[in-house]
Amino acid sequence: MKVPILVPNIFDHPFTYESGKIDLKLGDYVLIPFGKSKITGVVWNEFEKENNKKFIVKKVISKLNISSLNQDTINFLNWFSQYNLIPKGMALKLLLLSGEAIENIDLKKFEKFESKTKKKIFSLTKEQADALRDLNVESNKFRVHVLQGTTGSGKTIVYFESLKTIINKGFQGLIMLPEIGLTSQFEEKFKEFFGFNPAIWHSRITKKNKRIIWNGISSGKIKVVIGARSSLFLPYKNLGLIIVDEEHDQSYKQDEGVIYNARDMAISRAYFQNIPINLITAVPSLETFENIKSKKYKISRILNRFKNASLPNYEIIDLNKSKLPPKSWISQDVIERVKKHLEKKDQILFFLNRRGFAPFVFCKKCLKNYLCPNCSINLVYHKNNKNLLCHYCGHKGNLKRKCDNNDICDFIFSGPGVERIAEELKKIFPNQKHIIFSSDTMNKKDSSKNLEKIVNNKISILVGTQIISKGFHFPNLNCIVVVDIDLSSQGHDLRGAEKNLQLYHQLSGRAGREGKPATVYFQTYNLKKNMIVDITNKNPDIFLEKELQIRKKNNLPPFQRFISLILSSNDEKKLQKQSFEFKNYINSKLNYLVLGPVNAPIYIIRKKFRVRLLVRGKKSLKVQDSLSQAIKNFKFEKGIKLTVDVDPISFN
Repeated sequence: MKVPILVPNIFDHPFTYESGKIDLKLGDYVLIPFGKSKITGVVWNEFEKENNKKFIVKKVISKLNISSLNQDTINFLNWFSQYNLIPKGMALKLLLLSGEAIENIDLKKFEKFESKTKKKIFSLTKEQADALRDLNVESNKFRVHVLQGTTGSGKTIVYFESLKTIINKGFQGLIMLPEIGLTSQFEEKFKEFFGFNPAIWHSRITKKNKRIIWNGISSGKIKVVIGARSSLFLPYKNLGLIIVDEEHDQSYKQDEGVIYNARDMAISRAYFQNIPINLITAVPSLETFENIKSKKYKISRILNRFKNASLPNYEIIDLNKSKLPPKSWISQDVIERVKKHLEKKDQILFFLNRRGFAPFVFCKKCLKNYLCPNCSINLVYHKNNKNLLCHYCGHKGNLKRKCDNNDICDFIFSGPGVERIAEELKKIFPNQKHIIFSSDTMNKKDSSKNLEKIVNNKISILVGTQIISKGFHFPNLNCIVVVDIDLSSQGHDLRGAEKNLQLYHQLSGRAGREGKPATVYFQTYNLKKNMIVDITNKNPDIFLEKELQIRKKNNLPPFQRFISLILSSNDEKKLQKQSFEFKNYINSKLNYLVLGPVNAPIYIIRKKFRVRLLVRGKKSLKVQDSLSQAIKNFKFEKGIKLTVDVDPISFN
């Protein structure tokens, strides 16, 4: 009997195979000959379209001893492929580990995921209990429920309770987190509540552990996964609930390889599986806010912090009056206030959303700056590692360089990064213990030890980037200094204002969580900045409503669909010529507005020139279907690569 088999590769259709005497059904994993290799495939739900090409129908080698992929998951992957304009085979590749399925795992490997200890009992406030009751309504079918709570209000305990109900019914649960660095502290919180180990899933998990977890999920032996974006594509046998923590976080957008928004795809997977999904946030994304307003999503709110802790106070430090000393980024007014907090044994956070020591390095003799040889951006100086680093391609360089006249360069480091702020603070507060909290330091093996030191108040001063705003609980943190809020208002990002509101609300929520008085200090030269007014307002919905009206008036997301088309090549002339040809072609095939082509703001990345087009249309799959057909029929010249980004967040 002939069967359609989808392979984890760039193909958008299954291949036809002969099953022979092997009894196969939809979703079965099989071993098949493919070219000169043997690979894993899955029995799919449709045959490839007939064509005039004659081919030999090969036989399936064997059926793998793994629980079949269910129909709902297959439907989701088909839709995922259609929505994001990627081949079906690449969607399947996201589910398979290195293109293979995993069988025959020793049962002893799953023992640590079984409950062995007694769970602690947590009492809920009335607000928490009301929210939990709402979450548990319609918990047996698809619905989207938003749990919006002030930072420190105990949202996690509420959705843990809702997850417990699902697990007790025999279902699996998925908790998605936006950052890898969050998993260690979160895992401890989970074990304290449930009494057993969840499976942790992200890119830095070892290959051996990934194989165990993959098999445990497909067999139903693992009940809960805590993971980053890729955890959404695991082959769950009996998924009953998806939870997206910090749903507003833009880290859920995968912007390399297969491009997709994991939060939106999680909602879609819940729909195809006909299961509930909970979106957790302090300040919802504008898309979520609009869906709440239009009654597509239900919502519960927790307005009071745990133990009735007060939200932090806000104070603006006017840098026009409190002048910064030469080669300094910390005002005297801030120093005096920080000293008072330290006397009270408060933990201090200095926030600056810039990694490294200095974002700009140049020579005052030859006036040349350091540029990445592969990308059209500056190299960032990382003093701790003694190198210059490109934050796009990863290129590393060093400071050794001669001027044009063979003289030695005299370098100037322009602008601060977190390393520079930390260096200055060590001079100001030499007797205090410091730590830098960024993706450079907190995604390493010893990050859990550093987190433990922070929680136990063995570190007095933290210097951090935006990663510190995402879900961490520091009981002694009662003072936050925003070093340069003016930096946040720069640029022309469509979502800039929304991002800032979410970032600073989350950041402020790290302070005063145990009931002690807390203050957030903003250093600024611009006292009339609306952003400060917006982020210090206890009700973020006021800003969201204003921003929504602006978006609606200008036909911007979430009211229209944007699809970004990025053409890239190492041949600049060919790229420019091809981009206009491509624009004219799709214009003739689409009934939608096509903007561009224009050079990308970062014109060169990894030695590839980049040109952007933008398709605007109604929120309908018809946009993708029309565009997909046009792309398939257009013949790109050799060396031209097309990248498609549906619902783009970044326009770099």
